[in-house]
Amino acid sequence: MKIGFIGLGNLGTPIAENLLQKGHALLLYNRTAAKAQPLVEKGAMLAATVKQVAEGSDVVFSIVSDDGALNHITLGADGIAANLKPGGIHISMSTILPATATQLNALHQQHKNHYIAAPIMGRPEAAKARKLNFLVSGDAPVIQLAKPLLTDAGAVGIWEFGSEVSAANVAKLCSNFLIISAIEAMAEAINLGNKSGIDTAKWHAMLTQTLFTSPVYVNYGNMILKDAYAPGGFALKLGLKDVNLVLQQGEAAGAAMPTAELAKKQLDTCIQQGLGEHDWTAIAMALK
Repeated sequence: MKIGFIGLGNLGTPIAENLLQKGHALLLYNRTAAKAQPLVEKGAMLAATVKQVAEGSDVVFSIVSDDGALNHITLGADGIAANLKPGGIHISMSTILPATATQLNALHQQHKNHYIAAPIMGRPEAAKARKLNFLVSGDAPVIQLAKPLLTDAGAVGIWEFGSEVSAANVAKLCSNFLIISAIEAMAEAINLGNKSGIDTAKWHAMLTQTLFTSPVYVNYGNMILKDAYAPGGFALKLGLKDVNLVLQQGEAAGAAMPTAELAKKQLDTCIQQGLGEHDWTAIAMALK
């Protein structure tokens, strides 16, 4: 299949490179064309427009920053939906509102092509190591067609959440909410330990070898201990975007999210301090 790829940020670039390494021919589009050059040098082709990518592809991967950016590349006469051939597949890897996925899926159906949600659990280093987890939802036969491509894109796990296309996006928002909650809790605990005079590195080593062996606690905890907030693998401003999505989904579903409200407050404080491009572990700076 001919594969298009839109969005060459910190995560999109290693995913596109994974596909290239598996022998796929890629047609790329990125708003900043210069970011595509390293991949072009490895054999990818660069398109001038989104429309050109959609017209020349059987499957289009997209990973853009937010709902507005995804709508921009998907809607309209020059968007993915209107120009992808009948039966073509749009694999959307962005973290977005579930309602946006539902709307875009309906648009694709009008054009007789397919949309599946495939948001990602994993940072850029996980993409490079082919250890990403894809949360997927949408039409089951289409997902089966997409699975080998997701594996080639760097999946270590593909987790299916059913035919309701918005389900994977709900799962992703719930997951990111747990991550930012864990980061905030670790930041508070490390701050308390430091101000109380204990060896927090030794405490963290004990914690992550006993009760909390998850990579979230191991990796993010180490970043907080070392104040290693820049460069950001996942920018704090995007973390705030995701927390805002969590709160919007909570309101839509009638679910109270008091911890998310606290995370939003702390992230807002960091944004005001000019830390938006730092890693989202810089939420710890709000305590200082």
